[in-house]
Amino acid sequence: MVMDAAALHAELTNYLIQASIPDAAFDVRCMIEQVTGCRYEKLLLTGIPTEDESPLRNMAQRRAFGEPLQYILGEWEFFGMRLFVGEGVLIPRPDTEVLVETVLHWCKGKQALRVLDLCTGSGCIALALQKHLPDAQVHALDLSEDALSYAKRNAAYHRLPVILHQGDVLDMQDPQAYGRFDVIVSNPPYLTEQEMTQLQREIRFEPETALAAGADGLLFYRNITRIWNNALNPGGLLAFEIGEQQGKDVSNIMERHNFTDIQIIQDYAHHDRVVIGTK
Repeated sequence: MVMDAAALHAELTNYLIQASIPDAAFDVRCMIEQVTGCRYEKLLLTGIPTEDESPLRNMAQRRAFGEPLQYILGEWEFFGMRLFVGEGVLIPRPDTEVLVETVLHWCKGKQALRVLDLCTGSGCIALALQKHLPDAQVHALDLSEDALSYAKRNAAYHRLPVILHQGDVLDMQDPQAYGRFDVIVSNPPYLTEQEMTQLQREIRFEPETALAAGADGLLFYRNITRIWNNALNPGGLLAFEIGEQQGKDVSNIMERHNFTDIQIIQDYAHHDRVVIGTK
């Protein structure tokens, strides 16, 4: 037996709207397609199997409580790649694609680069870079075992030879232990203490360690620039994703550590999003 797809979509959408969930119709459509394995347009003609109703209602209930759609689906797209995500790992966001694009532009025409992604999380940056720089050796580091489990799974799924390491970017006695690199890239935690008290309920499901960065949000920028400078080859690139108000501060940090050609790059909403500099 089958259920009317449009009717179920409308019912669950209204349920999420009543729970103040933004983009409710989109979320329900994603859930329906995830559970059924079919495009929604096709389901409008064929209907939804009745056995799919219960899991769909369970997913809608989780979303109504504020759990991120990406966790409920167990996956999300980043830079054209399907990535597995879930509790314990930061959700890849479109803003971070600007960081990847910036690094790829710098790498254009260069061969056999060694790249290091710090605070890798799901591995989204490292994997996107490895996919588009097939002759590069890409390393990725994170402290969280949960995050690294997702990065490992994503690397295996895409058959990309990213080399994963567990370690604390803020407490690295010998940053050259992994060798020296031509590119060091990072989307580190960058929320201030005040911003951490004002998080949307969806973001509160994500790991605090991937978000919080001290009173002013600059903890990781200061320490990565200081500690990992010695692991970067002369002429190499240091590239950060930043919060939209942090461009000047991060640029000043890099300047104090003798980086040159420092640039602030904006995202597609015209907010400062990336800072790069050359050693």
